[in-house]
Amino acid sequence: MRKPIVLTCVLIALALAVAAAEAPPLRACSWPRRPAPTAAAVTSTSAAASSTTSATSTSTTTLPAALKTKPKVVPPSGPPPKTLVVKDLIKGTGPAATASSTVTVQYVGVLYKGGKQFDASWDDGSGQPTSLPLSGVIKGWQEGIPGMRVGGRRELIIPASLGYGAAGSPPKIPPNAALVFVIDLHGVS
Repeated sequence: MRKPIVLTCVLIALALAVAAAEAPPLRACSWPRRPAPTAAAVTSTSAAASSTTSATSTSTTTLPAALKTKPKVVPPSGPPPKTLVVKDLIKGTGPAATASSTVTVQYVGVLYKGGKQFDASWDDGSGQPTSLPLSGVIKGWQEGIPGMRVGGRRELIIPASLGYGAAGSPPKIPPNAALVFVIDLHGVS
């Protein structure tokens, strides 16, 4: 079942690379993809290496120094929320993401219960942000990222119903798990 997902990711990534002005190198599919085989997220490494600015389709935005380091994500205490919680930790000043955007991000994802990290773009070895279309990610991202501006850092606390639901995404995400993401927005297109 994973071969069709990987093949789909590769084909979509190739199409995006051809359409982009700078064709970034490919990276294997990663979180926060939807669990359904036909809705895999595409990730690729950004070509904007160690630059302090992020190019978008409409402007160049200087990124705050805080976005150069991996954030520590600490889930709040108490029961997980039943609805999406969106909190801007750093307000961006660049273009805003829309529901149809492809976003270039750095992110950390942890389980709400226990705070165990299940994924982080920071840890992929490249040190570069990841690009993915919002249409191919979990609902929590689809609802929580639009409106976020380039240069911003946002925390999303995602109930299981907007994440991976009753199926989870074994082995890293158990069934009915609430998630916490901290997302740095480097670019939108």
